[in-house]
Amino acid sequence: MSNIIQLPGLIDCHVHFREPGFEHKATMESESVAAKTGGVFTVCDMPNNSPMTITVEAFRDKVRRSEKVKDVDIRFFFGLTSSEDIGEFKKLMSDEELKKKCPGAKVFFDHSTGDMGADKEVLEEAFKVCAELNTPLVAHCEDAQINKEAHDMISSSDSDTQDVSLHSLMRPCASEAKAIADAIGFAKTYGTHLHIAHLSTELGLKLVKDAKESELTVTCEVAPHHLFLTVDDYEKLGTLGKMNPPLRTASEQQALWSGIADGTVDCISTDHAPHTLDEKNADNPLSAPSGVPGVETMLPLLLTVANGGWPHPDSDRFSDIGFRNSDIVRLCFENPNKIFNLGASDELKIKVDTDAEWVIKGSELHYKCGWTPYENWRVIGKVI
Repeated sequence: MSNIIQLPGLIDCHVHFREPGFEHKATMESESVAAKTGGVFTVCDMPNNSPMTITVEAFRDKVRRSEKVKDVDIRFFFGLTSSEDIGEFKKLMSDEELKKKCPGAKVFFDHSTGDMGADKEVLEEAFKVCAELNTPLVAHCEDAQINKEAHDMISSSDSDTQDVSLHSLMRPCASEAKAIADAIGFAKTYGTHLHIAHLSTELGLKLVKDAKESELTVTCEVAPHHLFLTVDDYEKLGTLGKMNPPLRTASEQQALWSGIADGTVDCISTDHAPHTLDEKNADNPLSAPSGVPGVETMLPLLLTVANGGWPHPDSDRFSDIGFRNSDIVRLCFENPNKIFNLGASDELKIKVDTDAEWVIKGSELHYKCGWTPYENWRVIGKVI
């Protein structure tokens, strides 16, 4: 007899559904089917589209497009890259209907996919305005100067600059830590609710933990690809393992699980960021776009760990993580629901067969891009 559990419909507070502008990679409809199949009922979509979501008009267009999706609630972050964008954000937040669809604003401390990096003056203004508007500010924390210096040093060396694993050295742990420290400094100055996106390092975790102990309103998320993949996976994955921030070492991975256990980590969210296989198979691996899909596979990966397993076929579980089904509810429903004031109901349940064991196949998932970094991984847990 199957072991059926009930969970609230999950929340993924960090996705890139690519519409508008990149519908060849994904659409709101295609990725919502994947989300629902994976037990995710609410998603928060990021602003690096084309056009970027930095005007009220662009935001309203995304809301209109989302109306064709009936069974997944899509919210939209607003991007802040200039003072003009911040003015537009103020207008948006004065519109009560549009405001309901906006869980907060997003800043990038360095360029990532979409080239939305902001300079220091804009970043500081964004923290000030979000504090005044009492809305969360999500930060992609990588320091532009440290990244540039690392990139230039590696590019000028005699090493093989076609090696995709160099991506992790070009965006080092110190880059994340410096940007997180700067972001926390702004949050302390202005009283902003700061949310750190896809935190990937032990140094970053320590800074967040210290900020929480100082009673600053700082929260953070980690992504499944950093919880389950490391730099050792580049050899097998190649560019399919390229994302920002990049893959880290096993010790950094273990620190993330420890941060989940001690409560420093508030959310697990996927940073679902699909690209086509043709785009990923670039002639120069380091020029391949960064990002991996994940919204459909988050729940089975986590359920496998919560029920005593470890899904990675080529690495060992490093210790008793102490992760349980209740942690999935806390990290993938309760906390993001509260942090972003989403109002998702815990009465909307999913039923999951935790005895169902299956093998992840990209061709059988519902992503438009048709691939996954977890190809052939054996997991448990099927939404029924």
